[in-house]
Formats: sequence, C-alpha cells, structure tokens
Amino acid sequence: MVNRRAAVGLVLLAAVMAAGCQPEPSGGEGNQRIDPPTDSTPAPDATEGVDSELAEYYTQTLKWDTCGEGFQCASATVPLDYDDPGGDTLELSILRAPATGDDTLGSLLVNPGGPGASGVEYAQLAGSVVTEQVRERYDIVGFDPRGVGESSPIDCLDDAELDEFLSADGTPDDDDEVAELQELVDDFVAGCQSRSGDLLPHIGTHDVARDVDVLRAALGDEKLNFMGKSYGTFIGAVYADMFPDRVGRLVLDGAIDPTLTGDELALGQARGFERALSAFLSWCVAQDSCAPGDTEAEARAAILGLLEQADAEPLPTSDQNRELTESLAFYGLILPLYLTSAEGYAPLNQALAQALDEGDGTMLLQFADIYLERNSSGEYNGNQNEVIGAVNCLDHPESGTVEDAEASLPKFEKISPIFGPFLAWGGVGCGELAGGDDNATDAPVSPMEPTTAEGAAPILVIGTTNDPATPYEWAESLAGQLSSGVLLTYEAAVHTAYLAGSTCIDEAVDAYLLEGTVPKPGTRCSS
Repeated sequence: MVNRRAAVGLVLLAAVMAAGCQPEPSGGEGNQRIDPPTDSTPAPDATEGVDSELAEYYTQTLKWDTCGEGFQCASATVPLDYDDPGGDTLELSILRAPATGDDTLGSLLVNPGGPGASGVEYAQLAGSVVTEQVRERYDIVGFDPRGVGESSPIDCLDDAELDEFLSADGTPDDDDEVAELQELVDDFVAGCQSRSGDLLPHIGTHDVARDVDVLRAALGDEKLNFMGKSYGTFIGAVYADMFPDRVGRLVLDGAIDPTLTGDELALGQARGFERALSAFLSWCVAQDSCAPGDTEAEARAAILGLLEQADAEPLPTSDQNRELTESLAFYGLILPLYLTSAEGYAPLNQALAQALDEGDGTMLLQFADIYLERNSSGEYNGNQNEVIGAVNCLDHPESGTVEDAEASLPKFEKISPIFGPFLAWGGVGCGELAGGDDNATDAPVSPMEPTTAEGAAPILVIGTTNDPATPYEWAESLAGQLSSGVLLTYEAAVHTAYLAGSTCIDEAVDAYLLEGTVPKPGTRCSS
C-alpha cells in the first residue's frame, strides 16, 4: 500500500510513448538554501519518560554528511530488540532535505507506505511530496524503516527467484496448482528465515514506531511532526497510541484501520480496487474508443477474460524472455488505478487495447515492472517485494493456510471477480512466516484494540472516497477511533489525496502543518 504517485505518474504517461521507463529519485531542487551539514542536538527532554536502558539511543548525536546536491545524510542507532536494549543494534539510514527558509518549524518525518518503501528516496522527492510553503518551514526527513533499503535490509529471494515468485499463478484452479503455489510460498518463507532470521521478528510496525520516537528525539524535536501515506498511516497511528504526549502535527493520508485482521484488510482492498475500476470504466466508456468495451458490463467481462486468457496461456511481450502471466497482468492493471485520472486512465486504456486487440502484453508488463520496482536489467530496486509480505504477516499473523484461502474465496469473488481471487490467496503462509519457526514475534497481534491516542494533539486523517488501496471506510474508522482525530474527505478516485489535484485538500493540509489549524468537521473536497 505504497503511495507511488509522486514517483511514477509522469513515468506511466511516458510509457505510452516509450518502453522501459523507470522512476528515478530527483536530484537537488532549484532555489534551495544549501547549508553545511550540522550535527543534530537531541531534544531537551529526550530522556523524559524513557527507560534508562534506552537513554543512549534517545540522546545520540546524528552526524550529517552532504549526500547529493541539497541533501544531507546520517544514520541512527536503534536496538534490534527493544526488550533487550543492551543487545544487538541496527543502523537506520536517514536523509534530510533542509528547509528552504530561515523561520523553521523543525523536522517533518515522511513515510510513503509499503510496507517496504524507502523513506530516503521519498525525501529526495521533497519538492513533490509537500508544497513550497511547507518546504520553506520544515526540514523534510525520510528514513528507511528497519529491514528496508539501506537500514539492515531483509533478504528472502534473489532476483531470479523473485521473478518466478511474482509471476507465478496466484489464483490456483486445481490441486496441482495449489501445490505449486504452496511450494513457492514455502521457499519464500524459508528464504526469509535463513537469510534474515535474527532480524525478521523485529521489523513489525510496533518496532518501527518505537524507532520513530528515537529519531524524533535525536533530530532535536520535542514533538513528532509526521506525514504518512498509505501504510505510513499505520506507523503514525501506532506511534500516536504509544506516545500520545509526543504527538505534534500528524498527517495520515490514505489511512489504514489498525483494528482490522489481515483477511479484512484484503477484503477492503478488493472492494477498493473494484470501486477504482468502476471509476476508470465510467470514464472509458464515455470516450470515443474504450478498448475493453462499449458498456461497463462488457468491459468488465473483457478484462476478466484477459486475466483468464493470461492464466491459460501467458501473452507474448517485446521481451522474448518474459511473458505476461495472469499475476503480472494483475499488477499491470492496478498500477494506473493508484494514479489520478489524468495520469492513469489513458495509459491503462492503451495497454488494454494492446493486450485485447493485438494479444500483446508489453505495456501491461511495463506497468507491472514499475509497480514491482523491477528495472530493465532484471534487477529489483530495493527489497519492497519481500518486506511487504514479511511485515504484513508480522502485523497480521493470523493463520494463512490454503484451507483459509479456499474458504474465503467466495466472499472475495463476490466483492470483486477481477481482483478478489488474487487477494484471497495473498495471505497464504503468513502464520508460518510470523511464528512457524524460531522467529516468533512478541509484537501485538491483530486485530488490535481501537487506536485512541488519548491526550494527543489533533491528528489529521485523510480519506479518498474511491481510493483503490486504502478504502475510505478505513479513514472514517481511524478518525473515529482517535480521541483527537479529524477526518478530511477527498471526493476522487486516486490513492492518497495531498498534492493529487485538489487545492482544497492542499490548503487544509498546509494550514494544519504550518499553523496547527484543523479543518471544520465534515469538510469534503473535490478536484
């Protein structure tokens, strides 16, 4: 549930005209004030309310180095296991884009979601992550969460194995295909446990939230200012519940409901993708040419038929060594649905035309590669495809067996015949990964109790009515749980709302971040 819009919107549009495009982090920004790096002084109250055994982490001095035009980098030390703070440690990679003005408000930590997305790379896109006004007042700080990117990354499969895992049949139709899926899942779990066994139990969201509090203190901030997108809202919500008195200004955009089980989250996503597809098809059938059909019903049937065709016989692509399988077609379909209509709809229509009319899966494969962060050389950028499974299973370790998937399949198919089956089977292996070996975790298991954050300052929760990956109901629920939650609604079809085309949303978020002013209850915005 990563927010990909800042990085891939223009890339996807370019893919209509040219093959092989991949998102790259932006470099330095014009008009940015560049100061020599200075070491961070820990917050004055860094050790207040902190266990004495953790004091050394909260009072550490971050040493910054220049790392690219306009950016500064450092690393922070955190305990591997917060229950054993004197034991092994981890180094978290941090990047800061310094405020462009002089009258600053401290740090704004940002997280793009995932689980598994790089906050370091996200902060490099600071000019696309926040408005110019926010850039002037805040240091934009991103970090790679534990187990991610440059922060002691976990490893489960090599790139060739990951290719096989991600392209394999994700909707088995008979006993032989079920056995093949189970074997691949077993290999993934075994790889995670053998290559990352000591770290694996300690990369769940509760550990990440505790890391965020260490970073807050080490950066010199008495309160946490934080913007989380998608899964990043889960980090923010858990943080607020754990440390309500340290909450500053928290923006939770594309919110996740922490009380849901893994199965309920998957059902919600099936519903979300179905709504987003409906929005695309409503647009599509109103165009001069809608590749999948002249009516929504006809178009749905054509897309479902395309997936069934790819399941039976994968589509050829311009890469003679790779075909478009059903699973890769699924990823190719959902990527454009994350974006605004201006960014995603025309490319998706063209990709469907190529696949349906020409039997060519090239564009959908390109979209799948962008979603999965696979570059043209066959390498994966980062380890998000491994982290997302591991963290979700640690956070939601309910038994994910073949029998569970088969039992839940009818309700998933009822909600979404196109997307439901993939999501129904997605949790297989979770119980084994979370605790089936010696890697049992002490983190709280789902469903969590309501996240109230009693005593916290106002927290801004944003929900988009037709968000494909984090349905609007989740934002409503989280805002209702939080004792100081304020819900801001965006009436649109896109994943996350800030800087997605609504001046109303952008001004409300900026007023909160810059002045601490929350929107009036019931505020709804449109494009």
